[in-house]
Amino acid sequence: MRYLCLVYADEATLNALPQPEVDALIDETLATNQALAESGQLVLAEALEQVEAATTVRVRNRRLSATDGPFAETREQLGGFVLIEARDLNEAIQIAGRLPSARLGSVEVRPVIDLQRERSGP
Repeated sequence: MRYLCLVYADEATLNALPQPEVDALIDETLATNQALAESGQLVLAEALEQVEAATTVRVRNRRLSATDGPFAETREQLGGFVLIEARDLNEAIQIAGRLPSARLGSVEVRPVIDLQRERSGP
């Protein structure tokens, strides 16, 4: 089953890190991704631009609006994601716990729904 690990962190904390610590975190993240890829558990992992680059899109009464920035003001911002294959939620949680970003912020683990399968039934 696929699980999406949403990586959240406080951008102010990340921006305050000295460059050597940032480089070490990036190196550790790349190594973790490589290990997950080699085990067949990594589907895709990407980092996101900082929240200032975000645009929130809504459609209300058939009218589209685009607003600069994230939908909600929070202490932690979505910084990236890791799409993984895992046997079950327990294994997905264990994998999420190995992500370096879990030490600096949080990782939300959510099952991915296969919409084609949902539509056609079991």
